[in-house]
Amino acid sequence: MLEIKKFKDPILRKKCLEVKLTDEVRSLINEMKETMYAANGVGLAAPQIGRSERIAVIDIGEGFLALVNPKIIKKEGSAIFEEGCLSFPGIFRKIKRAKKVKVTALNEEGENIEIETSGFLACCLQHEIDHLDGIIFLDRLSQLDKIKDKFKKCLKKY
Repeated sequence: MLEIKKFKDPILRKKCLEVKLTDEVRSLINEMKETMYAANGVGLAAPQIGRSERIAVIDIGEGFLALVNPKIIKKEGSAIFEEGCLSFPGIFRKIKRAKKVKVTALNEEGENIEIETSGFLACCLQHEIDHLDGIIFLDRLSQLDKIKDKFKKCLKKY
């Protein structure tokens, strides 16, 4: 199992580079898959394990997805999802995201795939692709939610 980087690690803020699908990348995908399952997660992006490649894995209970060089090519609507993150254990927040997305990527076999989906899978795809762009889910909080979080911290302090 790989080590999952936590919230203060600077790699979580790095934009990842596209990769060529090689045996090394396939091996990394398998290690990421094992790490995600061992941590009871539904998604894991390469920066979360200290790598700066555009690779993510997802399984929301509908089957395993490996995404190499994923891109969101279409977004529609908006929805609020409660999200957590393996790099931010115990923190869950309601985040506004696109309700429906279309994503292109390569799978672990090197095949071009296109996923058009809504609901929880759309949320997970956006969350993991954000990681690949150096964006963490807390960056997506509304200003009001950020102020509420700061206020709660102040209250605990006093």
